[in-house]
Amino acid sequence: MENLSTELYRSLRESQNKYIYFLLAAAGAMIGIAVQQTTSATLDKSQLALAVAVLCWGLSFFFGCRHIAYTNASIYTNIDILRAEKGIHPKLKGKSIEHVEAAIEGMSDAFSYNSDKANSFAQWQFKFLIIGALCYLFWHILQMYFRSLLN
Repeated sequence: MENLSTELYRSLRESQNKYIYFLLAAAGAMIGIAVQQTTSATLDKSQLALAVAVLCWGLSFFFGCRHIAYTNASIYTNIDILRAEKGIHPKLKGKSIEHVEAAIEGMSDAFSYNSDKANSFAQWQFKFLIIGALCYLFWHILQMYFRSLLN
């Protein structure tokens, strides 16, 4: 049963990592496309929606990186908890049961905090990617409208 739980956890972790890295790649690609499309453009009010889109994609990338950092911190904390529970944590060897239990409680609180932050950052990563896409779409439609006025 423990092997099955470990395998399911590993599979879930791998899937989540792929998703987060996909969103990071999408945000980076969209920034690149926006830069490429505006290499010969002049600064103008009509570019404001595109600037907001690029800002959102930048924030999406930032939040994705923060998600990874907090996820890693959660995993390291979880490893420390397991080592403390098994009595093999190097900093807790020879300590009293009360000391070890207090350390485990503190690590559990840190684990919860890190997990909550990681989840929050993942949600913001996705939200900003979508908001950026909507701003980009608005900018694109606006550019089409301005071109139709010139014809």
